[in-house]
Amino acid sequence: MPNKSQNKYTAEQIQVLEGLEPVRKRPGMYIGSTDSRGLHECLREIVDNSVDESFAGVAKNVWVFINKDGSATVHDNGRGIPVDKHKSGVSALELTMTKLHAGGKFGGGAYKVSGGLHGVGASVVNALSSYFRVVVLRDNKAYFQEYKRGKPIDEVKLVPEEKLKEWFPKEWGIKTEDSGTITTFYPDEQIFGDTKFDNTKIKNLLRDRAYLVAGLSFHLEDERTGEEENYYFEGGIKSLVAHSNRGKNPLSDVIYIQKEDPNASCEVAIQYTDSFNENVKGFVNGINTIDGGTHVTGFRMALTRAIGDYAKRLNGAPPRGGAGNGKTEEALLTGEDMKEGLTAVVYIKMPSESLQFESQTKAKLNNPEVQGFVTTAVKEGLDTYFEEHPQGAKKIIEKVLLAARARMAARAAKDAVLRKGALEGASLPGKLADCQTNDPTISELYIVEGPSAGGSAKQGRDRRFQAILPLGGKILNTERAQLDKIVKFEEIKDLIIGLGGGIGETINYDKIRYHRIIIMCDADVDGEHIETLLLTFFYRHMPETISRGYLYIAVPPLFKVLVGKKAHYAYTDNERDNIIKENSKTGKITVSRFKGLGEMNPDTLWETTMNPETRTLKQVGVEDAGEADRTFTMLMGEEVPPRKRFIQTHARLATLDI
Repeated sequence: MPNKSQNKYTAEQIQVLEGLEPVRKRPGMYIGSTDSRGLHECLREIVDNSVDESFAGVAKNVWVFINKDGSATVHDNGRGIPVDKHKSGVSALELTMTKLHAGGKFGGGAYKVSGGLHGVGASVVNALSSYFRVVVLRDNKAYFQEYKRGKPIDEVKLVPEEKLKEWFPKEWGIKTEDSGTITTFYPDEQIFGDTKFDNTKIKNLLRDRAYLVAGLSFHLEDERTGEEENYYFEGGIKSLVAHSNRGKNPLSDVIYIQKEDPNASCEVAIQYTDSFNENVKGFVNGINTIDGGTHVTGFRMALTRAIGDYAKRLNGAPPRGGAGNGKTEEALLTGEDMKEGLTAVVYIKMPSESLQFESQTKAKLNNPEVQGFVTTAVKEGLDTYFEEHPQGAKKIIEKVLLAARARMAARAAKDAVLRKGALEGASLPGKLADCQTNDPTISELYIVEGPSAGGSAKQGRDRRFQAILPLGGKILNTERAQLDKIVKFEEIKDLIIGLGGGIGETINYDKIRYHRIIIMCDADVDGEHIETLLLTFFYRHMPETISRGYLYIAVPPLFKVLVGKKAHYAYTDNERDNIIKENSKTGKITVSRFKGLGEMNPDTLWETTMNPETRTLKQVGVEDAGEADRTFTMLMGEEVPPRKRFIQTHARLATLDI
C-alpha cells in the first residue's frame, strides 16, 4: 500500500517542461502513426493514465465506453486530477491537458510507477481530438473542462447537475461524492484516416492490462453493439502466459520468477509448448514494449545460459553426427534453438523518472542497468527451477535439442537449395516469369494459383516491373513443419529462390528481389485455403516481409455486369446490385460470376487486378502479434477442438461458396 507522501497529489507536483504546439503538425512522433494503430494508441494513453492511479494504490476499477457517436470515454475511481491553481497561474487540470510533459509523473512525488507516456499522453490525445472533455470527481464536487483540438473552450468549472445527467447515463452511476477522472474524446478526422474504434483491439488492450495489474478490474461496454466485457485476473502474468498458450500442449507448468531491488522489480513467466513458434512479450510499468529492449535482451541472455548449462550437466545426448570435432549438441546450442515453443512475459516496474525509451511511443526500453538486473534474476530463477523440477527441465532440454538438430538439418538442406545463387537469372525457377527491372523497390511478384491463371497473368502483366510465379496447387502447411522439410517442398523452394533473401536464421531481407509480393488466388474456398497457407508461411518464416510492408493480397472482381456492350466489374454483392440498379433503364443487363482467375482473359485480368491505377490491393499487417500467433495456431495447428469452436462461433459470418 502507498504511504501518505505517495498519496499526496496537488498542483505543486505538476511540472511543466514544454508546450503542445508540435503535436498536430507531427502526430507520428507522439503516437507512431495516424492509422488505426495510432487511433488505438490514443485510447491506450488515456487508459494507462487510469492504470497509473492503480499503481499509486488508489483506483480499483477502470471503465471504458465506446459510444454510439464515435467517441470513447474512460472512467476510473482514482483520486481525480488536481484542479487547484498551479504556480504558473492556470489550473493544474488545464496544465496537464494542454502542455507536453505536464503531470504528476515527473519528480516522483505523485507517482512512483507510471505507464503514461512520460506525462504527454493526455495532452497529445487532446491535441489530436476534435473535442475533448475531462470531468474530475474530487472533494465531493464535480469539475470539468472542454477543449477543441487541444485548446480550452473555457476555464475549469463546476459541473451543473443537469450536465452530469446529460453527459452520463444513469446506469453509469456517476456521483459527485465519488472520486476519479472521466475523459471523453472524439478522434479528429483531420488527423486520422479512420476514426472507428475496433472492439477486438480494445478487448486485447484491456485484457493485457488486467493481467499486468493485480487487483484492478476493467469493464468494457461497446454501446454500438451492446456488448459488455469484464476483465480481472488474480494470476497476473502467469495467467497471461497460460492464456497465450490456449490450444497448445505445454511441456511444463508456467515458471514464475520474481526479484526486487531498491531501483526496480522484475516478474518473468515462462512456459514451453510443443509448438514451433515463439511469443515473448516485454512490459514496463504496464506498457507493452513491442520492440523489446534491454529487459527482453537480458531475459534472452539468461535463458540461453541457464538452458545451455543444464543441458551440459545432463550430458545425455550423443556427439553431433558428422561434425568431426567431438562437440556435443549441448555445446552447440544457440539462442535460436531456445525460441521454438517458447512463450514468456518479462515485466519490469521502476520509478517513472528513471525510464529511458527509444522514442515517445515507448516501443523499446533503453535502460542499460535493466539488462544485467533481468539476466541475474532469470538465470537464478531458472537454475532453481531446473534443480527442483527435473522432469519439467528434461522436457524443455529435449525440446531445445530437437530444435538444434532441426536447425542443423535445415541448414544443410537450405544450403543445397540456395547454393545455386537465387540472384542469378539462370538459377531462378523455370516457372518464374521474371520482370525486366532489377530495382526491388518497384518490382512486384504475383504468386498465382494454378497454371491457367498464371498464363493469363503472364500475358496481361506489365513485364517491365511485374513478375509471375504460378503455383502447382496447395503448398505445405508450414505451421508445424520443420524447416528442413519446408525447404525441400518444391513449390516453397521455388518461392524461396525466386524471392532471393533465403530463409531461416541467415535470411537477409535486404536481398528480397520484390518489395511488393502479391498473393493472387481465386475467390473460392480452395483459393482462400491457398491464401491462408501462404500467409502462414510468410508469417512464420519470413515475418519481416509483413513488418516491412512487402506482402499484399490481390482483390479480383467477383462479377462482370455487362450493360449493353459496356463492362462493369463488381467486387461485392452490393456493388453488383448497385450497378444493376443504376443501369436498370439503360439497356440489356447480363451478369456473370467469375469462378476463377483462369476465366479472365489477359486484358480483363490486367484491367481489374494488376493495373496499379485501377486494382485493389490489401496490405497484410500485424498489429497484435500475440493474437496473430494464437489465430494461426488455432486455424493451422493440429488441435481440432479450438478450430471447431472458432468455426461454430463465426459460421454465421461466413460467405457460402457454391
